Amino acid sequence: MNTLLITGTDTEAGKTVFTTALAAYWQTYYPQRRLGIMKPIQSGEGDRELYQKLFSLDQSASEITPLYFQAPLAPPIAAARENREVDLKLVWQTLEKVRSRHDILLIEALGGLGSPVTSELTVADLAGEWRLPTVLIVPVKLGAIAQAVANVALARQCRVHLIGIVLNCVEPRTSAQIADWTPPQLIQSLTNTPVLGCVPYLGNTSDFEKMAQVISNLDLETLTICS
Repeated sequence: MNTLLITGTDTEAGKTVFTTALAAYWQTYYPQRRLGIMKPIQSGEGDRELYQKLFSLDQSASEITPLYFQAPLAPPIAAARENREVDLKLVWQTLEKVRSRHDILLIEALGGLGSPVTSELTVADLAGEWRLPTVLIVPVKLGAIAQAVANVALARQCRVHLIGIVLNCVEPRTSAQIADWTPPQLIQSLTNTPVLGCVPYLGNTSDFEKMAQVISNLDLETLTICS
């Protein structure tokens, strides 16, 4: 069973675009295999609705997103506004049920590795406790090196199975900007974590052919979920 958690350095790292591109790759090159996508906890509209629109998933809305809160806030805050709790038991049970029916399950985390899931736990805590193979999305921008170093340190502290780092252009970037702001060799040296490649700016998430091609240019041998 292949499962991959897609997380990032922050809320605007480009996790949804990468998850969409990876799903497009999977459906393009492995159409005979069953694809599942989850956004286990969502606050406000957005990702779940996008996945339902773009992909023909054999999942109900509650199987894509077991916990859904109205306010676009951190889960413990959004839950408190609705006099609810962040029910991680429900999330885990749904995750287990969904991945038992699929050959691959892509899980988009909320926020970044340090984002709060409850008042005691972060995304990194859950990734470590649930032993989820994880890829870290690092946006190409000034300060990205420091963010990568800090997030990998957090991942190690929480014993996250971090497969690698993917650089992501959340806006159009030149080759010079990518080389200056997110030099792969320097990031690998500082984090001791492989950089699997760089995703160029993808403005049109409905162009499956282009997204699949972008993913095929990454280090797929390391990103074993695509093997």
